[in-house]
Amino acid sequence: MGPMSMDGADPGEREASAADSATQSIADQWRDDLLSSLDVIEDQPLSERAASYAALHDELARRLDSGPTGAA
Repeated sequence: MGPMSMDGADPGEREASAADSATQSIADQWRDDLLSSLDVIEDQPLSERAASYAALHDELARRLDSGPTGAA
């Protein structure tokens, strides 16, 4: 067992918790951005939606391709 801090928490656990929190914050922001983009697309005339959905698809594919690879 590693050293304990004054509050009894393992510093490694606290760092992991902070990293999890930051990751969750990024995921929340991406989700909010996606929902906002979908709202904008849905408000467009039907004739423009296909191109907007295609552009959104391309953006999501770029994000997926640029993400980490392999198992954690």
